[in-house]
Amino acid sequence: MDLTLMAVHAHPDDEVLGTGGTFAHYAAQGVRTVLVTCTNGEQGDAPGGIKPGEDGHDPGAVAELRLRELRTSTDLLGIEHVELLGYRDSGMEGWDANKDSAAFTNVEVDVAADRLAAIMRTYRPQVLVTYDSFGGYGHPDHIQAHRVALAAAEATGIPQKTYFTAMSRTGMLRTLDRARELGVDLGFEPPEDFGTPDEEITATLDVLSHVEAKRKALEAHASQAESIFPLHFPHEVLQLMFGHESFVRHSSSVPVTEPEIDLFAGLR
Repeated sequence: MDLTLMAVHAHPDDEVLGTGGTFAHYAAQGVRTVLVTCTNGEQGDAPGGIKPGEDGHDPGAVAELRLRELRTSTDLLGIEHVELLGYRDSGMEGWDANKDSAAFTNVEVDVAADRLAAIMRTYRPQVLVTYDSFGGYGHPDHIQAHRVALAAAEATGIPQKTYFTAMSRTGMLRTLDRARELGVDLGFEPPEDFGTPDEEITATLDVLSHVEAKRKALEAHASQAESIFPLHFPHEVLQLMFGHESFVRHSSSVPVTEPEIDLFAGLR
């Protein structure tokens, strides 16, 4: 049986942080990999670090740049198929862009889910990955991607296992502590509840051999480098941060045994 992994992400660059190692891991095994990116990233930084709403910020030009960066990133990660829904970036919670009727967060879930369902019927992924109901950290487009992905999965009945990306709380705090020991300025102080409680995590993949590919894929999104804080970490810290990727299983139609070390467990 041909195996297919599909991940549904909100913006160009989201494919790297939570699933970059996973994509590279399964691509190396010959699994067909499919990325669905829901928006074009118009609310990202323009060249020179120009922010949305500032003089010189051209959303259309930003989208073109970010989609070029996306192609480079996906090549580095071995992602075989990239599908773009092409919705407008909603920006962070509270931004003026949230009010745009064309923004992804304002699109009817069923409308976007119908489009994603058609893509699912084309690729028929056994494993689907997306964000949790909070979108990881509350970004409106991440939350909408979660809703749309689950609606499409329910409508088609195709994915046999569905996972939400997660970040081990213990692992992340250990990584940040080591970064401080090495003199890295984090630029922020993470809250005590930063990351996913370890007891909620059901699957963890060892992707240490793909850390370099993940780093290069992040670097490919150079226009957003200011907001991609791991790019400023030394190699030792990146290995701690990127060497494993974690997930919370939302559903499975096949028996599983926890903890999982393979998202396709029960399907091979």
